[in-house]
Amino acid sequence: MLPKILVFAGSNRTSAYSGQVADVATKTLAALGADVTRIALIDYPLPIMDQDLETEKGIPENAMKLGRLFAAHDGILIASPEYNSSIPPLLKNTIDWVSRISRDGEKPLRPYSGKIVALCSSSDGQFAGARGLYHLRSVLMNVGTQILSEQCSVPHAHEAFADDGSFHDARTAKAMERVCQTLVDHTTLAKSRL
Repeated sequence: MLPKILVFAGSNRTSAYSGQVADVATKTLAALGADVTRIALIDYPLPIMDQDLETEKGIPENAMKLGRLFAAHDGILIASPEYNSSIPPLLKNTIDWVSRISRDGEKPLRPYSGKIVALCSSSDGQFAGARGLYHLRSVLMNVGTQILSEQCSVPHAHEAFADDGSFHDARTAKAMERVCQTLVDHTTLAKSRL
């Protein structure tokens, strides 16, 4: 059975480089035989994580929708920008809300349980957003995911993409292929053990 991989970017900005990286990842994963679902967090708006709000109103429906999506996939690939050498607030807020989910009605729901995650980053600078992935790894490990050591970081993102959306640089394309192949291999192996 094909592994099911969920792909999204950590930015909602129009023409965000992380969105373009997520698009490259989607095509690469599909070419490797994965069953890929590409979503945009703009379609799942959430209030700022607030335990008083959670106590009063419960988990927001959009967080529940994301939690169900996370749980329904074998792996997740996140393409993140870097905000002040750390995680963008949109992405952190999403991770935090989904981490609050333990039930879906009468059924238990653990969106992060057994999830294998691959990380990519991008920025206009030479560091390619990689500094933000250090913090993102820490947060995702804390919620119980398995994070692959391979990652793809795209420097000088304003000039990284060809007209067809692919990477100009062969080395960056190779790094993306390596990340995607590793994610496919790990999720396929995990499925075979079930």
